[in-house]
Parts: sequence; structure tokens; C-alpha cells
Amino acid sequence: MRTREHGEDWPLGPDTRGDAPAAAGDALDAPLVNLSEITEVELIILRRMREFSIGEHRSQFQGTGFDFVGLREWQAGDRFSSIDWPQSTLTNFRPLMVREFEQPSTATVVAVADMSLSTRCGIDGQRIAALIARAIATLGMSSVFFQDMFGLITFDTGFGRLAAIRPRIGKGQVIHCLDAYQCGRGVQDLKQIGTLSMTIAGFLRKTTLVPVISDFLFAGAPEVLKELSLLNSSHDAFLVMIDSAFAFDLPRVSSGWIEAFDVETSTARVMSRGALRRLAEKVRDWQDGIARVARDVGLDLLRIGPDQALSDIALIEFVAERRLRKTST
Repeated sequence: MRTREHGEDWPLGPDTRGDAPAAAGDALDAPLVNLSEITEVELIILRRMREFSIGEHRSQFQGTGFDFVGLREWQAGDRFSSIDWPQSTLTNFRPLMVREFEQPSTATVVAVADMSLSTRCGIDGQRIAALIARAIATLGMSSVFFQDMFGLITFDTGFGRLAAIRPRIGKGQVIHCLDAYQCGRGVQDLKQIGTLSMTIAGFLRKTTLVPVISDFLFAGAPEVLKELSLLNSSHDAFLVMIDSAFAFDLPRVSSGWIEAFDVETSTARVMSRGALRRLAEKVRDWQDGIARVARDVGLDLLRIGPDQALSDIALIEFVAERRLRKTST
């Protein structure tokens, strides 16, 4: 984005001379969610879900029991409580061996995440994609807590390309999904089967919790919501909307015209400074409309913003409430 004043073009934001382009590239290559943030999310989940995992009363989430899957080598991010110490002594602790368990469950979670180019934009170092990745991490780690399988479906502009990772159990699977969301590695393309809801349903092999994570700032969003609502006939779909108005709350410009470039359509548009100031308000109005459409088509919607602590807690409690609803019905 740039302004035009006295016939000259000049960039808004950091100076683009010298090492600035390299610094910008480093910022884009930085992980959207690092391992310490994943651990932070895990600790929040353990604290908020403590009531469901301990105590003398039967848990609502207790299933038919755990099945021992096998042993594997310890990987960074595994809990120390999962280490099989007797087996590790046989290898002289090189490597450490970890036990893997599986619990039969009807709460498989497959997150549908927006990875269009516009989500890689933001302001003050806060990208929309980072909030989506944080939501994926929160949903994934809550699945790890309940020993549920977790998978991922990604989509780009206009749902032109869908890619997926099959659900599996474990923290390593969550990290794999986060890496796939940022870099597109290790995913399989989904073949389009008729409508969007049919394509997603064809990938899901059993009843699944399907959170759709996006800011929904794309053309045809109401029609997409109607398609997603059809998944509720056999699955449990809901929306996690990223409140991305913060990314459009740009600094005030004293004078001149502003040229905005659309990274998805490669088109540019010149707007006045008044229109620039109203961008954040227009985004809020659009997302308010999306919330009304979601309510009309019967989709639950959770709206989360850039406040990580509040967003994590809201999403954890929202998912726990849905699990409780599914177990009690």
C-alpha cells in the first residue's frame, strides 16, 4: 500500500531500502506458532480441563478405555509422562522410548483452515494467519488431551484448491498440521466431488467435529456458509471467525491518495484517506453480516480476536461445551 502526493510515490511503513527487504522476508519465514506457544496452549488446556480428568466422579468423556498402539522413539514435544522407562533402559536411553495409546472416540476433529494469501497480511507484526494457526494449535492440543484424532483441511481463495492431512493421534500430529498450514508440506490434494460439502464429507470417514477457521473476507461467503451447514446432517460443523478488523486499522495519512494492492487477484485500487479510515469499520460490518448468516443457516459461530489469552480460553471452553453436548445426546 502506498500514497501519492505531489506526483511522487512513497511506501507506508518501514523503510524499504538497505536490508529492509531481507528483514521482511525473515518475518514471513518465521513460524506462525512456535513450540513455546504450543506448550503454552497445552498448559492452558490442562488447567482449564482439569475438572474433566481428575476426581472421584465419573467423567463425561470417559470412553471404553485406552488401547496400547505401540512404542516409538521420543521426539521433541512429547510429554515426559509418556516415556516407557523400562523399555528405555533396554536401549540404554539412546533413544528414549515412548508409549502410544489410542482411545476409541466419536469426537475426531478435522479443522478446515483458510490459507489464502490475504491471511498472510497483517499489521505491527501480527498476521491473520498467525491467529488461524493459534486456533489450529488450540483445537489440536485439546484433541491430544482427550486422546482424539486430529486432522486438517486447508483451502485457498475461492476454495479452488483443497488439501488435507488424515486424522491421527498425538502432539506430533498437531505440529505436523501446523507445519503443513504454514508451508503446505505433507498434504494430499482433495478431489472435488460435486459441491464443497460433498468434497469435505467424502474426506471424513466417520462422525467428526469440523471447525471452519477463517476471517470469511471473501466473495460468496454466505453461499459457502450454506454449503457448510449441510455437513451438520452427519457431522458437527461450526465456525471460528477471526476478527481481522485490527489488520485494517491503519495509521492516519495526512494527505494524498492511497493505492491498495490485492495479493489474491493482483489488482490495485486507489482510495481516499477517508475510505482508508473506514476500512476497519467495513470489515466489522461484513463480519457482523456473516454472523447473522451463520445464525440463519444453523451454524454456531465463535468470534476470536488478537488477544491470545482470551481467544484460547474462549475456544477451549467452546469445544468442551460441544463435546459435552455430543456425549449427553
